[in-house]
Amino acid sequence: MATAEKYVGAPVQRKEDARFVTGTGTYVADLALPGMLHAVFLRSPYAHAKIKKVDVSAAKALPGVVDVFTGEDLKDDIGSTPTAWPIPDADLKTPPYQAVATERVRYQGEAVAVVVAEDPAIGADAIELIDVDYEPLPVVVNQEEALKEGAPQLHEEAPGNQAFKWVLPGGDVDAAFKEADVVVEQRLINQRLQPSAMETRAALAQWDEGEEKLTLWVTSQNPHIHRLVLAAFVLGIPENKIRVIAPDVGGAFGSKIPVYPWEAVVSVLSRKLGRPVKWVESRTENYQATIHGRDHVQYVQMAAKKDGTILGIKIKTFVNMGAYLSTAAPGVPTILFGFIIGGAYTMKATLAEVVGVFTNTTPTDTYRGAGRPEAMYAVERMVDILARKLGMDPMEIRKKNFISPDAFPYQMPSGLAIDSGNYPGTLAKALEMLDYEAFRKEQAKAREEGRLLGIGFSTYIELCGLGPSPIVTSTGFQGGLWGSSVCRMLPTGKVTVFSGMHAHGQGEETTFAQIAADELGVPVEDVDIIHGDTDMTPMGMGTYGSRTQAVEGGSLALSARKVVAKAKKIAAHLLEARTEDVAFEAGKFFVKGAPDKAKTIQEVAFAAYMATSLPEGVEPILEATTFYDPTNFVYPFGAHICTVELDPETGEVKILRYVAVDDVGTIINPQIVEGQVHGGVLQGVAQALWEEARYDEDGNLLTGSFTEYMVPTAMESLKIETDHTVTPSPHNPLGAKGVGETGTIAASQVVINAIVDALEPYGVVHLDMPATPEKVWRLIQKT
Repeated sequence: MATAEKYVGAPVQRKEDARFVTGTGTYVADLALPGMLHAVFLRSPYAHAKIKKVDVSAAKALPGVVDVFTGEDLKDDIGSTPTAWPIPDADLKTPPYQAVATERVRYQGEAVAVVVAEDPAIGADAIELIDVDYEPLPVVVNQEEALKEGAPQLHEEAPGNQAFKWVLPGGDVDAAFKEADVVVEQRLINQRLQPSAMETRAALAQWDEGEEKLTLWVTSQNPHIHRLVLAAFVLGIPENKIRVIAPDVGGAFGSKIPVYPWEAVVSVLSRKLGRPVKWVESRTENYQATIHGRDHVQYVQMAAKKDGTILGIKIKTFVNMGAYLSTAAPGVPTILFGFIIGGAYTMKATLAEVVGVFTNTTPTDTYRGAGRPEAMYAVERMVDILARKLGMDPMEIRKKNFISPDAFPYQMPSGLAIDSGNYPGTLAKALEMLDYEAFRKEQAKAREEGRLLGIGFSTYIELCGLGPSPIVTSTGFQGGLWGSSVCRMLPTGKVTVFSGMHAHGQGEETTFAQIAADELGVPVEDVDIIHGDTDMTPMGMGTYGSRTQAVEGGSLALSARKVVAKAKKIAAHLLEARTEDVAFEAGKFFVKGAPDKAKTIQEVAFAAYMATSLPEGVEPILEATTFYDPTNFVYPFGAHICTVELDPETGEVKILRYVAVDDVGTIINPQIVEGQVHGGVLQGVAQALWEEARYDEDGNLLTGSFTEYMVPTAMESLKIETDHTVTPSPHNPLGAKGVGETGTIAASQVVINAIVDALEPYGVVHLDMPATPEKVWRLIQKT
């Protein structure tokens, strides 16, 4: 059945929700194999210590325990976990990262031993029986302290605890600052965060001795990359002898991009023991050992003329990398941060200097936004601080400095070429929704009554759609980031798409079906999306950096167009017409000028499989493969406005209104886009107000559970008023840009800007996140 219905741009209900809301999804923790064993890790209670002895005899003797392994038992089986983004020209130090420590632990939560038992409860009891003789060592958890002379040293390979130093100049920075009438500066903290996905990490390994093949079910955002890293660097098993399957994944936010050492451990254990081995994290283990995000200390200077013209920005950032370099860790605070510190504004020069530092804390890596939230927080806070210094309206100074819509493509001082944008357009729509003038009048009246109202702006940009292989490989990234797809029409006209992406809650099973349905002219219900299995899908680079629609979706659109082009040749043959005389519309091929003389694409698909009447030189079957390598990133942008009221008696921050106008190019499904914006905004607001990973001076994680780490619930959620403008990407096959990280990139600074605006009568220029009631209350009490 052909269909004239258009799906791209329609709020199609999510196909995957049927299994998610009924509890019939399949997660790694749901899987059970015959003879399956359970791995439980003993993790160090110390942040820094020598391991003098590990006695596992009592644990081995516990009934139900199959075996216990130490680092010494496994060190010859598992290689060091590698870094996939060794940025160039940064004197990068990459110390070895063992799967299970042998001589020394460097953060609380590092694995020291692993128990394999018939039941996870038995394994949990057994690790209590392992006797480890630790010799505690001095600890350092703060990156600035770690760089000081005499600080505890983590790695011989990294003297002074410096992991790297990376500098990105853009333009003549000295000249720009010399020209300035005013320079404002501020020390900013972008605090450490703990990704809190609904599903903790898990892995289930099964070694098949007959085929000498490993199957690994794992919580991964990029199963093909998991297979590649395990084969080439960690396990030494040939890549064709590893199958990685990532089933349903309950959230990730970047934390399931890295290849973690313990996934390799269960793989080795299955091979050693000849039985499947499964491991599922506890939440405390997840908080201690899964990567953390952010953790920047930024020293920022912004130069401007007295009329508010911004001339340049300089940022020196000290980044806490934790105890080891995780998979993509070096690229996050450098490449994804430094190239966009100019924000949405015309500037003569920018300078990013980033120092990565080893400390006795959990390694940091990609967390929703990954470098972009840290960059936009710095830029947008400094624009407000500059406006305050000059006595200008923070909204007007933004308008004055926006890159003009007719200036695109625009090359930033950093060298980044932004393909399209209309920054005044999103701000104008947001201001229209809010009625800015009316709020300022209300604010003035409220201040007379002793009430504290504030308003904040965030006119952000981001780079995403991580994909241009020549660009990303030039930054040190170890591989191209193209998208892959196979579009296959079955004999009855149904469609199966095999994609190199892997969804973990964003809705791609629906949006990809919408793309294929529109391109092929078939009902969306007739399209199935297959992903997450390395034995079934084409080699793909996974889902992160808001690249799925822009890159993998672009690949799918091109594959579907190839199918249509081939089908047109077959349809012309069936219609006894020349190919150039045949048109395709709404799932039907017809002779131009004679729409009644037509063949549906389903009829053509059947003919292609039967192969009884094909034109010369045309092969049977409608199927096409595309490996799409984009020519540029994509650049979403938007304007968010937040109004708040502060309680001067308690310091409590109440968000009154939150307006978000985003431009993500062509919108495939407005309902899903709105959901992504809502989720992203709430994560950004949570950083502004509540979330913070905290260590004590001994390296103990003080926020090791939901009791201590404040993740917002429905009670803390807020009403978000959304709208959009549409500025299609000129180089993308769909005109699409990414949406998964926009809200998080925009939200933190808009809330802080609003709080500082409310505190203006008290002379407050800045406060660091999270803006807890106590922190706000103390600022009020100082006056």
